[in-house]
Amino acid sequence: MKTVRVDASRSYEVKIGRGLLAAVGGEAAAITSGQVFVVSDGNVAPLYLARVVESLRQAGLTVSSVSVPAGETSKSVEYYVNLLNLFAAKHLTRSDAVIALGGGVVGDLAGFAAATYLRGVPVIQIPTTLLAMVDSSVGGKTAIDLPAGKNLVGAFHQPALVLCDPDALSTLPDEHFRDGCAEVVKTAVLFDRALFDHLRDNGPDFDRETVIARCVELKRDVVCRDEFDTGERQLLNLGHTVGHAIETRSHFAVSHGRAVAIGIAIMARAFSRDAAEIVSVLRAFGLPAETDFSAEELAQAALSDKKRSGDTITLVVPERIGEPLLKNIPVGELPAVIKAGL
Repeated sequence: MKTVRVDASRSYEVKIGRGLLAAVGGEAAAITSGQVFVVSDGNVAPLYLARVVESLRQAGLTVSSVSVPAGETSKSVEYYVNLLNLFAAKHLTRSDAVIALGGGVVGDLAGFAAATYLRGVPVIQIPTTLLAMVDSSVGGKTAIDLPAGKNLVGAFHQPALVLCDPDALSTLPDEHFRDGCAEVVKTAVLFDRALFDHLRDNGPDFDRETVIARCVELKRDVVCRDEFDTGERQLLNLGHTVGHAIETRSHFAVSHGRAVAIGIAIMARAFSRDAAEIVSVLRAFGLPAETDFSAEELAQAALSDKKRSGDTITLVVPERIGEPLLKNIPVGELPAVIKAGL
């Protein structure tokens, strides 16, 4: 097992190792001795919820649970308020804990509910997708969507603990695994040429535990330097401005990972001297690098992006692998930038 310590406003550990799902009870009992409320979804609950609940009960914890529909539509005001009401009905207190068992949607939804119920109760993240293991479960960003765009309502709420069990990836559909690979490639493009080379040489057969731990370490370093996303942490948004626009335009028919992959490819072709290499690795992982949406359509959808400030928007530019920078451009120039990368 590998352990990565995150020393942010709340210090916590990210544990990566096979068999951790069976050890949830003991791990959670170190966080709370009272009640836990497990939030999962329709894909993950049939696979792992009973196992996790039994482990928690064996550790002497009182357990409640709920399963929300799988997919981005659960990151809504409706499901958020439903969760708050369930917490209240169970008389959850600040000495209890919420457990997010699932992918990024569950982590965001449960995390935001935990962040805001009673002004904050502990949350344990148990990501079951590669994307959530390497990205969304670490760093404390929680959010729900509005019709105008993704993640427009949210809060920073660092978890009390993150447990990543690579065995959970064995039941992950291939398309969802490849979604997570987009975030792995993103991290390598941003910060680690050696990691990029490992991905190039091994493709989807990369060493899972080692790569997950390395991605967590790299994200940890950025989060600890810029926890509240006012500077360097914005680098983690590589591909996301265009990616979120593609998701919105497609009404989420294009998954987050694939949308981000296209966004990375567009930014690489527009700005990077390593564009051909970046696009080649994305394609080697079975990820798309093109979209049928026009530059104008994507730029319009990006106007609601959180990285917009007044009449400017901040783009993440991968000049070289391992050498990113933040570039502020006038909103009016965004269509031309996107067009250059299409």
